[in-house]
Amino acid sequence: MVDAFIKGLAISLLLIFSVGPVIFTIIKQSINHGRRGGFSFVAGVWLSDIVWVILSVSFSEAVKTLLDFKIPIGIAGCCFLIGMGIYFAFIKKVTPRRLQEPVEIAGDEITSTGKHTNYFAIFTSGFIINTLNPAVISFWVLMAASLATVYSFNHQVIIFCTCLGINMLADVGKVLGAGSLGKKLSDKNILLINRISGVLYLIFGAVILTGIIYTLVKD
Repeated sequence: MVDAFIKGLAISLLLIFSVGPVIFTIIKQSINHGRRGGFSFVAGVWLSDIVWVILSVSFSEAVKTLLDFKIPIGIAGCCFLIGMGIYFAFIKKVTPRRLQEPVEIAGDEITSTGKHTNYFAIFTSGFIINTLNPAVISFWVLMAASLATVYSFNHQVIIFCTCLGINMLADVGKVLGAGSLGKKLSDKNILLINRISGVLYLIFGAVILTGIIYTLVKD
């Protein structure tokens, strides 16, 4: 059991310190929409991870067949990332902070301009970005397949629960840290962060898409 816990801890550290579009989006959503926005986004990511883990552990052989469709799934994910990158880098504007102060109305947030924050849309974006990421699919499926050859089902549950639990705590820390940082940033800096986030989306999407195209041409 201790060995399974240590294994889960090691996997969680690998995820925490990996750099990808999700971590930048957590920061961006927290700064733009406050802690609720950040938590809405990471909740979508968590649900996606939990779904992939359950599928990978319970139906490892069936889920392995998804790797045969990794290319079309990867292309869809890349297009989604590139589309979001174009939006945040070149289209999205930042409302001046004086017009953006949120007021609490019936448990929801609404700005003085009358615009509600759509937390469900933020949650959904987190779920989609993570679910369509071919790296995420490969990671959980291959991890479950490799662990199944060494550990029993109960030990696999301990490993993945430890991994997901620590990763969630780390995401909570990112949201809280980014939310506090956002209060100290100027409108110009927030716009810059949005632009950088968009460019990173474009880079990640383009790099993965280039790799997929290279693989297709090579084969």
